[in-house]
Amino acid sequence: MTATDGAVAAPRFAAVGAGRMGRGIAIAFAWAGHRIAVIDLRPREAAAWQRLHDEALGEIRASLGALAQLGALRAEQVERIAARVSIVPASDAAGALGHAELVFEGVPERLDAKREAFAQLNRLCRHDAILTSTTSSIPVTQLAALVERPERFLNIHWLNPAYVIPVVELSTHPGTAAEVLARAKALMESIGKLPVVCGATPGYIVPRLQALVMNEAARMVEEGAATAEEIDKATRYGLGLRFAALGVVEFIDFGGADILHHASREMSASIDPARYAAPAIVDRLVADGKLGLKSGSGFYDYAGRDLGAYRRDVLARTLGMLNHAGLWRAASDETLS
Repeated sequence: MTATDGAVAAPRFAAVGAGRMGRGIAIAFAWAGHRIAVIDLRPREAAAWQRLHDEALGEIRASLGALAQLGALRAEQVERIAARVSIVPASDAAGALGHAELVFEGVPERLDAKREAFAQLNRLCRHDAILTSTTSSIPVTQLAALVERPERFLNIHWLNPAYVIPVVELSTHPGTAAEVLARAKALMESIGKLPVVCGATPGYIVPRLQALVMNEAARMVEEGAATAEEIDKATRYGLGLRFAALGVVEFIDFGGADILHHASREMSASIDPARYAAPAIVDRLVADGKLGLKSGSGFYDYAGRDLGAYRRDVLARTLGMLNHAGLWRAASDETLS
């Protein structure tokens, strides 16, 4: 039953932890039309609870208001969306968790805090609920040991702002049930998210890649190779624009694994062998002649594919990013020199 039916159904979704992540997840679900409970598991004095309650709802309204100012929604929608979020105290956690089919744990990044939270979730949640952690640092294999029904558990890592960035990273452990993963993916897709799946790897996909890029950028500033401003210009309109049009692995195939192989060898020799050595998989591809698009196979297999159409698609994606950035210039009708 929906709110428009005249009765208020209990929220199907819950975010445990009323901090920044819980609030962002709440906006994402509320934006998609769902009611969601944001649950604070810590018992608090009445005044402290009221401060947290008002602060959380105030931030949610402010975030929605900022989106309205940018034209992403109408001003009159702000309160309607915010009203779909309930901030629930520890005393009412049992009722909210007892109805939720999908629960996101987002308490502080300490194993003792996670252990305490999952002890309560084990006791209060439905037996068929999907339990997830939004942790950015603790492996899913380690947290699975804290859950009574580990087959119904996985990590779901959101990228901030959680209500804006479409990608969510689903990290599974060997015991995660296939149907639970499929259900979690479907629920994420239903609110407009783009789920990607990885195993129990440190840093998921995006944080692992971006940590390398950010550290290298900081080193370049430290070395005096370029200013922060020039590096940011190069990454926004060069590196970032290219990787918005092509995936990183797709980019290797598009240019050729041999290009990466040779570039890595040169930078490994001149900058740092540990940081720039190509991984064994790249060396194997080059040795086997699997260079990517130009050889017909690489990380991807291009057999039977219309390569002309694929190249046009890549060009269209790149032009789309250039137009979005306001950097595409039309061809001149005049011969200037």
